[in-house]
Formats: sequence, C-alpha cells, structure tokens
Amino acid sequence: MELNVGSTDRIVRLVLGAVMLVAAVVVGAGILSVGSGTGATVGAPLVLGVVGLVLLVTGYTQTCPAYSLLGIRTLRGGN
Repeated sequence: MELNVGSTDRIVRLVLGAVMLVAAVVVGAGILSVGSGTGATVGAPLVLGVVGLVLLVTGYTQTCPAYSLLGIRTLRGGN
C-alpha cells in the first residue's frame, strides 16, 4: 500500500492511539467508569482498544486504508 499519512497526522495518531489504549485498560480494570450497565462495562474498553490499536498501526505504518478509499493524502512529496 502507498504511504499516505504525513508527519503531523502520524504524531497525532500515535499519541491518540496510545492514550486510547491506556484508557481501555483503565476502564477495563474498573478504575474509571464511562456509563452504567454491562454494555458500557464491556463495550467501552473494547471499542477504545480497537480504535487505539488501529490508530497506532496506521500511524506506525504511515498507511491508512480509509484515506486510500477517500483519496486523502496528508503526506507531502513522494513516498
């Protein structure tokens, strides 16, 4: 796949991804709650973890499949 994630975009993805993974662990461990009911207890850490992981991977690889589909490119210059 073609590189399409620029340096600022990459840094934002890496930082947000790491924060979301930490939040997933914190919420999953019960240190912080995000809502009431079993759905919030199970679903929130899972969603935070998956989105955080996707952000980390796309930031690390500098490739975003969604950007490719939408024709977006934040990377300047060549590959």
